[in-house]
Amino acid sequence: MSQKPKVVITHWIHPEVIDYLNPYCELILNQTKETLSREEVINRSRNAQGLMVFMPDHIDVKFLEACPNLKVISGALRGYDNFDVEACTKHNIWFTIVPDLLAAPTAELTIGLLIILARRMLEGDRLIRSDNFQGWKPQLYGTGLLNKSLGIIGMGKLGKALAKRLVGFDMNLLYTDPISLTNQQEKDWKISKTSLEELLSKSDYVVLMVSLVPDTYHLINENTLKLMKPKSFLINPCRGSVVDENAIADAIKSGHLAGYAADVFEMEDWAIANRPKSINQTLLTDIKHTFFTPHLGSAINDVRREIAIEAAKNIIEVFSDNRPKSAINNII
Repeated sequence: MSQKPKVVITHWIHPEVIDYLNPYCELILNQTKETLSREEVINRSRNAQGLMVFMPDHIDVKFLEACPNLKVISGALRGYDNFDVEACTKHNIWFTIVPDLLAAPTAELTIGLLIILARRMLEGDRLIRSDNFQGWKPQLYGTGLLNKSLGIIGMGKLGKALAKRLVGFDMNLLYTDPISLTNQQEKDWKISKTSLEELLSKSDYVVLMVSLVPDTYHLINENTLKLMKPKSFLINPCRGSVVDENAIADAIKSGHLAGYAADVFEMEDWAIANRPKSINQTLLTDIKHTFFTPHLGSAINDVRREIAIEAAKNIIEVFSDNRPKSAINNII
């Protein structure tokens, strides 16, 4: 009987995923719910044939050179900007993602960020918990969503999932993307395509739904922030480095930007060498104009289980000498 291939799982996974993989692989697990150091992941992977990775991980050429037996790196994720896919291809390693399970929960969270920021709900919660609350007073008026304009930058799966869910809010919806929606989608979702410049100038709320690639790095910066409608809000559930957090802090401080909510941060984007090592302190301390969540976009128990199961299926496909369904590279 041939020896089972070794597979390293870098982060906690559901017991059902372990049970699914056990007949096929010798698993090296991290069930602590803590992120292992890069050095520890490399040490565990030196003789491994498979690796399941998550958002906090970072794979580059040096990592691959230290782990020469890898045949597959399976991402339990959708965005893969922290992983050098080209290097994986050169080392004859399949790289796979899970493309179809994250859109709906991310859209849900985005609406939550939008409403919490627009209705000043965090301030209200802090007021209730303080010694100053004596009942209702007309002091925390927000902007609301009804009849306001909202622009979505990026109309891929995430943008589409958000547009579908915003129809019932009776807003004026705009989007910008190189690829247009169908006429039927624009009609059903009551949304119109426009340029980035027009979207920024007309939108009371701007939502970022793009992947992190060279063209979108710091897409929202000092110059594009100046194009935004005064006193508008910015929501970022996609990737931290799509924005320049320092420029956002300055725009909030000046009063040009009314608020910023995010689920992602520049410090998370490991592949960018000069990334900030922490979140801008002005943004962190300003609870009146900012609201943040710790990368909760897909943090739904059932969804995370299914994502890991799909990642496990990709691993098994490779060890069965098949092309994995969700591979984003080609191995000759």
